[in-house]
Amino acid sequence: MSWRERLREGVVIPAHPLALTAARKLDERRQRALTRYYLAAGAGGVAVGVHTTQFEIRDARFGLFEPVLELAMEELRAADVVKVAGIVGRTPQAVREAEFAARCGYDVGLLSLAAWRDAPVPELLAHARAVAEVIPLFGFYLQPAVGGRHLPYAFWREFAEMPRVVAIKIAPFNRYQTLDVVRAVADSGRADDIALYTGNDDNIVADLLTPFRFGARTLHIVGGLLGHWAVWTLRAVEMLKRIHAEERASWLTMGAEITDANAALFDAANKFRGCIAGIHEVLRRQGLLAGRWCLNPDEDLSHGQPDEIDRVYRAYPHLNDDAFVREHLDAWLR
Repeated sequence: MSWRERLREGVVIPAHPLALTAARKLDERRQRALTRYYLAAGAGGVAVGVHTTQFEIRDARFGLFEPVLELAMEELRAADVVKVAGIVGRTPQAVREAEFAARCGYDVGLLSLAAWRDAPVPELLAHARAVAEVIPLFGFYLQPAVGGRHLPYAFWREFAEMPRVVAIKIAPFNRYQTLDVVRAVADSGRADDIALYTGNDDNIVADLLTPFRFGARTLHIVGGLLGHWAVWTLRAVEMLKRIHAEERASWLTMGAEITDANAALFDAANKFRGCIAGIHEVLRRQGLLAGRWCLNPDEDLSHGQPDEIDRVYRAYPHLNDDAFVREHLDAWLR
């Protein structure tokens, strides 16, 4: 199966975290172990250089963008998965990142428009077309709380018409804006070519279960590209397979449980300030990371967040994959 077919079929794509030592240097051994974990758990793709990988990897002080993408590709190259590279910045930077990702072997670029906060729609589209000349595009509707901006239906309608757009991650955490994207794809005539993926951490299961009907056309969100799926990945893969098989009876209940767990991991009570640290904390507890360090030393769990993570671990033991990680951790860390 080609990566495009796999993407359209619908897969679990974890947003890859960044493994650091206590000195906040790249922990290559644990970075590789994370990638091996996602492959062993059955993820159908991996996204590297995205928000969960920490945008600071592009800072000249750290110089980690290229090394981190290369390191992941060493593990991913032989795997039959969709290889996604995060692309950010204004056009010159974004094109450079896309060129590097394409040379490295990545299939598609997840295009963040956070650097275009106040730009009009025509400028956004011109930017997207320039990057699309280098690498196929995975569109990205990012919520404002972590650097995104409002993107109207008019943008998504024209964006969806670009032949090199192959998927869109919908993550505005807003039902009206989610519908804007799905309707735009339906109206574009390219619904069969563009795979829709959820990034709505507050509505993962509902997104995957909902048939979106526009006239005679019904569209489905077929998979997810999520920081939330960077932990407990085996369970996410099992869930998506069951949803695709239409075993749907109890999914709304589990959807509420996953949203509750996500609120703890992503620190929703504090406007998502501890979202990356929350992911790192679970991976630390599992032994995949040595600590929850971020490149920014001020980025850590919020007050009360560890207690919330403890609470959801107790409340929903069926959501974690700790036993799977324990069984294979030594092999991944070899």
